[in-house]
Amino acid sequence: MDDVILRPIQEADLEDLCRSFTDPEAYGEFEWTGFKDPGFIRQRWEEDGWLGAKQGRLAVVNSGSFAGDVSYRDLSPGVGKAWAGHASRNGAIYEIGIALFPEHRGHGVGTAAQRLLVQYLFDTTPAHRLQAHTEVENIAEQRALEQVGFEREGVLREVVFRAGKWRDSILYALFRH
Repeated sequence: MDDVILRPIQEADLEDLCRSFTDPEAYGEFEWTGFKDPGFIRQRWEEDGWLGAKQGRLAVVNSGSFAGDVSYRDLSPGVGKAWAGHASRNGAIYEIGIALFPEHRGHGVGTAAQRLLVQYLFDTTPAHRLQAHTEVENIAEQRALEQVGFEREGVLREVVFRAGKWRDSILYALFRH
C-alpha cells in the first residue's frame, strides 16, 4: 500500500495516542489492558519524541490520517550496560508491535506498516532477530505477520493477562538474512 507511511510521532498525534490509554474501543480487544495515565504519552514525547535508543514508537499514517502506531524495543542481552549503539556478541533482538484504530483495520494497513517497520529496523539498527507476539485468537495479526515474512515459533501458554483471564500468545520471528 503506497498510501501507508511511518513517521515520527508529532505533537498533533498525541491526542489520538491518548485514546489508546482511555478508550477501550480505540485499539481493540487485543490491545486493551486497562486504563493508563494519558499524561504519560506527552511526557514521553517531550523526553525523546518516542524515538529512544532502546525503544520507540512511530506513527502509522494511512492516506494522510493518523491510523495508529508501531512500536519496537531492544531485547538484546546486555542492553543498558555500555550499549553505545552496538550489537552484543549474541546479536540484536527487537520486539515489535502494532495498534490501529478500528477504521484502519482489515484493509492491509497493518501488514504494510509492519513491513515498513521491518525495513526501518533492518536499515537503522543492528537488529538480527525481530520478534512479535500475538494472542492465539488474533488471526488477523497472525496473517499480517506471516505476509511480512515472520515465521511462527511456538505458543507461550498463559502469558498475557487481559479481560480477566490469562491467555496464550504465539511467538513469531524474522531474521535479517
